Amino acid sequence: MTSYIDSHVHFWDPRRLRYDWLETVPAIHRAYRPPDLQEASRGLDLEAVIFVEADCHPHQALDEVRWVSELAQEEPRIRGIVAHAPLEKGERVRGHLLALRDFALVKGVRRLIQSEPLGFARDPDFIWGVKMLPEYGFSFDICVYHRQMDDVLYLVESCPEVSFVLDHVGKPGIREHLWEPWASQIRELAAHPRVYCKLSGMVTEADPSHWTPQDLRPYMDHVLECFGPDRLMFGSDWPVVTLAATYRRWFQVVQDLLTSLDPGDRRKILRDNAARFYRLETA
Repeated sequence: MTSYIDSHVHFWDPRRLRYDWLETVPAIHRAYRPPDLQEASRGLDLEAVIFVEADCHPHQALDEVRWVSELAQEEPRIRGIVAHAPLEKGERVRGHLLALRDFALVKGVRRLIQSEPLGFARDPDFIWGVKMLPEYGFSFDICVYHRQMDDVLYLVESCPEVSFVLDHVGKPGIREHLWEPWASQIRELAAHPRVYCKLSGMVTEADPSHWTPQDLRPYMDHVLECFGPDRLMFGSDWPVVTLAATYRRWFQVVQDLLTSLDPGDRRKILRDNAARFYRLETA
């Protein structure tokens, strides 16, 4: 097996930073650090990871970036950070973006939308904050539920200079076997060439206890058809994925999906696309 890049990994430590949401998920309410990921991915040729902000208290967002930058001194496979930024502040977010630019590993920004009401991503101040990201060399990770996809389309169309990546294939209603309007919205989103998509976060949108690869395959096949092998990237969403599958199990499901592709296209999805999108220096 060739080496791969995991484009979506979290680390957290409730003793160090505050994560209110973990109070509702006792199964993963503990520290997860690089040695835990090393154990979870044992036997796999994991070349590099992108850390994605883990929804700590907003006032600790820069502390999270400092902490992960420190972790990267011990774990050199941490090659990029997607940091939180309060983009809804519009022009007033400049100071925060300037501070993020001081950290060499910060490649992009994520402001969680999934927990916000419909219309949040259409707010003029939020859109202005997103539009500013290219000035600082940052991309934007989109994390939403499928019911917010119309707002995502509006956001992407409003920000023609921004590079986007859709986390977790837009969190479709896999558990309920929902298909439309998600499928049509994915096709419309993929028509924008600056939008990528992560093969991540799907098992927790299915039935965590009884999902099968067959439950996921229609959704995975659809994003592969729409985005193609040049704009998909593998992500584990570890350790959240452990609520429904082991790290190795999810990696194998994605591997099985890709068996019909030629080796070059598999390499793009497993490694090269993430390296290009997040501007990683790779061997």
